[in-house]
Amino acid sequence: MTGTLYGLGVGPGDPDLITLKALRILQSAPVIAWPAPPKGESLARAIAAPHITHDPIEIPIRMPLATSRFPDRAVYDEAAAAIGAHLAAGRDVAALCEGDPFFYGSFMYLYERIADRFPVVTVPGISSLMAAAAASKGPLAARNDVLSVVPGPLSVDALRRAIDQADCVAVIKLGRHFGKVRTLLAEMGLVGQARYVAHATMANQSTIPLADVDGDSAPYFSMILVHKRGAAWR
Repeated sequence: MTGTLYGLGVGPGDPDLITLKALRILQSAPVIAWPAPPKGESLARAIAAPHITHDPIEIPIRMPLATSRFPDRAVYDEAAAAIGAHLAAGRDVAALCEGDPFFYGSFMYLYERIADRFPVVTVPGISSLMAAAAASKGPLAARNDVLSVVPGPLSVDALRRAIDQADCVAVIKLGRHFGKVRTLLAEMGLVGQARYVAHATMANQSTIPLADVDGDSAPYFSMILVHKRGAAWR
């Protein structure tokens, strides 16, 4: 009997937002793996920490942050080999992922390497998109609205096309691209219909109208929500 790899979505930041299913698996898994920057704390591990009540074997997956090297295939190859050894020995492994494993989640790179050799179960989690909408006190979409999720690193022309074609938009992965996105939204006359959310559900959560945001950069864990009617219920 081999072990099973579980991809656990642990939610956007608040430890209370982990699902009951993910909690049950987390607390019984003899091995847990988690993504992290080259140095420092893992957000996924920090979210799960209050719920880890046993003493599992832990596999950190430390990934370079430079976009030119992400995803670093060698890092995921090594992680998959380490996880595979535990699975082959009959030990289940819980791989933690902030938000949802298959919504821009790093778990997909483990899944690619392991799913054809061992059983894999993906446990969905509350994504940052849902958390940001709740934090901003406004629905994302209604009726027949077209909702688009748009990565901030896209070119200005690609961003403009995506925003033009949607009724409501979530711009993610802002970081150093924040100024570019805000300038474009101003050119399109949409700043007044845009909300900025950073660190949704975390202790340092910030939710303000986009027009009131200072500076030209933003945290990685932030997004801009735009609804062209101003609010979905209109």
